[in-house]
Amino acid sequence: MTISTLHRKIVLSATIVGTLFLASCEELGFLAEEVGLTEEEVIGGLRQALVHGTDTAVTNLNISDGYYGDELVKILLPEEALPVYDIIDRLPGNVIEDNILAINRAAEDAATEASPIFVDAIKELTITDGFDILNGDDTAATSYLRGKTYQKLFDAFKPKIETSLAKPLVLGISAESMYSELIGLYNTASLNGLLFDKINSNSLSDHTTNRALKGLFLKVGAEETLIREDPTHRVTAILEKVFAEQD
Repeated sequence: MTISTLHRKIVLSATIVGTLFLASCEELGFLAEEVGLTEEEVIGGLRQALVHGTDTAVTNLNISDGYYGDELVKILLPEEALPVYDIIDRLPGNVIEDNILAINRAAEDAATEASPIFVDAIKELTITDGFDILNGDDTAATSYLRGKTYQKLFDAFKPKIETSLAKPLVLGISAESMYSELIGLYNTASLNGLLFDKINSNSLSDHTTNRALKGLFLKVGAEETLIREDPTHRVTAILEKVFAEQD
């Protein structure tokens, strides 16, 4: 291939890409006009909605009983550990409920870690993301945030939860070590799964972190739905304008 031929192909490719980009921009502009909003208004409104929704969710969870007192997000012990609950219940005191309280307190402590991670993801919201969210279902923005932040949130929550679960709880034993030892004893008694099903995970911190994030996104989604459906939850003029077009 000659240099001149290669040059023509590069120019042609660049022209095609540029044309597609301009067409995309024009299409987005047309969509903005169709809903009576500028692109800036759409993005501004959605960012405000996300900030308001995430701030409210984090604030409500990052308090005493934020998780523990709310049946929608309260974290229970892993379901796969049901076979050992009877064993745990024979120990002195209310060991099961003490453990449940401990893991919920750990989640409440960790909730504050979400705010800066959400802020960074909200800043990355593009015009295309904005229109996808605006025309999506009642929790489209929450789904966007989940895809952008889940792993970062897990990495931020888990160390804090591990620290909380390592604190002495019953008889000077932490919730994490008690749970881990009980599961280990149960698996040993099962002859590594020969007598009855082996429990595959003995990490209370992994379980708590995943459940804490599930509860967090449930709350963010509930806030988003309220903003979309209830005008009284549109706390700024731009929120009112953006979501009034969807009513």
